[in-house]
Amino acid sequence: MSLHRRPLRVRIVSAVPAALALVAAAACSPGGSEARVDPPPTPPAKVAGFCAALHEELPETVAGLARTRAEPESALTAAWGGSAIVLRCGIPRPHAMADPEQEGVDVNGVAWLLEKLDDGGFRFTTGMRQAYTEVVVDKEHATDAGMLVGLSTAVAATVPVGFSSY
Repeated sequence: MSLHRRPLRVRIVSAVPAALALVAAAACSPGGSEARVDPPPTPPAKVAGFCAALHEELPETVAGLARTRAEPESALTAAWGGSAIVLRCGIPRPHAMADPEQEGVDVNGVAWLLEKLDDGGFRFTTGMRQAYTEVVVDKEHATDAGMLVGLSTAVAATVPVGFSSY
């Protein structure tokens, strides 16, 4: 092997991890992928207003995942990491809210109903707010409750405490 090929070979080998990192970053970046998110039924105007305000305050990253374009675009939906974390605002009151045995967590002053899903993921739904907001987290990312911190901050800033009539 001649010496002039060694640097070329080193460059190719060292360029491969960089290229893979670039591809991985693009896949997690906004616009790098889309998430199909079915918006909830059209909520009352007051609830839709709270959801629109929430949409503007949502963090760009959740659990280290970049915000993803939700399709169809709606002020009632958002996603991070493709469909790893999906938010829907303005949902009707979940039936599980009536069950006193359901578990919940409080994060930064926002109460969340906690439901384990059959696929190993979780559904978190805000309670005691004038608009119900649901966050579905896939199995892989459901291990970190810290992901609710940024979402709770946005909910607390935009959706008043109270009970939704919807």
